[in-house]
Amino acid sequence: MSTIRIATRGSAQAVTQAEHVADRLRASGFHVELVLVDTQGDRSQSANVPLHTIGGQGVFVKEVQLAVLDGRADVAVHSAKDLPTTAQDGLVIGAFTERRHAADALVGRPLVELSAGATIATGSVRRRAQLHRARPDLGFVELRGNIHTRLGKIPDGGSIVMAAAALEVLGLTEHIAEVLDPAEFVPAVGQGCVAVECRTGDRRTHEALSAIDHESTREEVLIERAFLAELGSGCALPVGAHVDGGKLYTFLAGDRTGITVSDTIELSGDLGADTELARQVARAAHEHVDGR
Repeated sequence: MSTIRIATRGSAQAVTQAEHVADRLRASGFHVELVLVDTQGDRSQSANVPLHTIGGQGVFVKEVQLAVLDGRADVAVHSAKDLPTTAQDGLVIGAFTERRHAADALVGRPLVELSAGATIATGSVRRRAQLHRARPDLGFVELRGNIHTRLGKIPDGGSIVMAAAALEVLGLTEHIAEVLDPAEFVPAVGQGCVAVECRTGDRRTHEALSAIDHESTREEVLIERAFLAELGSGCALPVGAHVDGGKLYTFLAGDRTGITVSDTIELSGDLGADTELARQVARAAHEHVDGR
């Protein structure tokens, strides 16, 4: 029986996501082993360092990718929202798994039950910008750590914000007080989806991954990633993009101007045309928040 080695972060969510991929590959006749990798993002979490200060997108994936590039593993499993839009030399995305719920969720109290001046804990500048737009009276504090650690940091009378999919993966959805409408609180690009990379030219592994690739999820996430790619994968601005029901929802906030831009675009169903449309929307949004 052929073996496929899966590189993954060691967090409970990451390992559970990797096991879901492993189960699909085992069903196709492969023996599967997990290779646990420590990442910069995980180390900063234990040190309670705000994520946006240490490089943002990519801090949870680089070491996992390296395990595949140096031959310790055959595939790398990531939360798609953590994967930069600039491709890593030597790797290709072989599969996007079927998406879970893409929305953000409040744990603690629903938005309408938060009193004036209540505290929201989140490490995401995008989530802060969106919640501040909806409720300018709210206060915000930093939130880091693994999921179980975060669940223990709900402010008195307030809430924390998490990806609904992260709670779903670990069977913790009973903690959700409110799922935020993704049309208004636009999620991170790729949120709720798992991306699986393999080495370029590794035909055996790429063919194995094609069996677990979810076509409609792939198309949705590629359109969202086109929006982010146009802004630049290293964009430090709060960004959201989400495809649902034939529409592209986008969000971009200026860091100094305080301007936010939200847009809803009807898609054509043609992937090439829709990825180009996403890029056009990104250019227009960036020009607006820059005041150009």
